[in-house]
Amino acid sequence: MRLDISYDGTDFSGWARQPERRTVCGVLEDTLAQVLRLPEVRLTVAGRTDAGVHATGQVAHVDLPAVPEAYRLNRALPGDIRILGVSEVTKDFDARFSALRRHYTYRVSDAVVEPLQRNHIVAWPRPLDVSLINAAAQTLLGTHNFVAFCKRREGATTIRELQRLDWHRSEGILVAEVSADAFCHSMVRSLVGALLAVGEGKRPIDWPARLLTAEARSSEVTVAPAHGLVLTKVDYPAPEDLAARAAETRNIRTMAS
Repeated sequence: MRLDISYDGTDFSGWARQPERRTVCGVLEDTLAQVLRLPEVRLTVAGRTDAGVHATGQVAHVDLPAVPEAYRLNRALPGDIRILGVSEVTKDFDARFSALRRHYTYRVSDAVVEPLQRNHIVAWPRPLDVSLINAAAQTLLGTHNFVAFCKRREGATTIRELQRLDWHRSEGILVAEVSADAFCHSMVRSLVGALLAVGEGKRPIDWPARLLTAEARSSEVTVAPAHGLVLTKVDYPAPEDLAARAAETRNIRTMAS
């Protein structure tokens, strides 16, 4: 079964289940097991989100004996998490490995942030020049080793194809639209942190791109706050291409390939 999920990450310690902590995965798995009267439920997610990060288009898959009704599950879930839809998919569907790309937005304001928005928009203390940010952002597009912007995980590659990184102002809020085939741990927030340094005039336009030659995570990059980030959508290929995509994704990439 494919689950489409939305959540406010403010009071969650991220997606992944952790002992003694409230997590999105933990709440979902426990609730599904309770409502469906199963001994346990195990979810596979498209992309793990960190503590404080939100989602409007998260995707997970799970093996269940029958298709549950979303409204039954939502009645048992807390108000900061909702299942938007449940659909039966083929056995080739893998929420993580079949994904073509993930889409995120990041919101930051260099003006006053209303109290009701404080958990979803980052308040920035200095003026930001969106033209400088976009000029720097365009130099990061393409397939690169983003190790300078990632927290390394054992056995995982940091080579990614960054497909979109656009910024615009909307009603005084700076909004970043970020898309890639996949993201390594803390990559989006690190990219945002580097670009905000350019936008406030602390770094030159070519500085973020120069970091792409690094061989380790850069201590110069500040990770932007989690609460400005939202996972908005995950793209998948046609059903007949799911297995091939999953096999391709499981191969650890190198820059030579």
